[in-house]
Amino acid sequence: MIYRRYGKNYQSVDVDFDAKALNEFGFRRNRTDSFPTDELESRYRHIETVELTAEAEGSVQTETEQLMLDRLREQLEQCVAGLPEGGIVIVENESGHDYPKPRQEIKNVIEEGENRLHFVYSIDPNARVASYAPAG
Repeated sequence: MIYRRYGKNYQSVDVDFDAKALNEFGFRRNRTDSFPTDELESRYRHIETVELTAEAEGSVQTETEQLMLDRLREQLEQCVAGLPEGGIVIVENESGHDYPKPRQEIKNVIEEGENRLHFVYSIDPNARVASYAPAG
């Protein structure tokens, strides 16, 4: 299960990576579970923190951005899949502080004698997620 900090609680979230959304790298609270932030250390032990990063290139803007987001989602899903029974993943980036945003670079390329746009997307800063196993 994936959690994100909201105020003094960690709340369960669903991944919502959408190139057409205002906040492309997003999570939506699903209200399945929550617990106070000060209980993290008593409930779980830290396994590892991973930085997720991705890049994509292409000639169609939204498709290229979505490809980059899909690559990030795959990395996040691998973190969740590698959890022990009862383990959790916490998104450590905080809104307004170090929250990941897609970055776009546009290049002009010549294909078959015509000018075309070529899009390069990356995420900056990297997304940080921490894996935890149940304590005890």
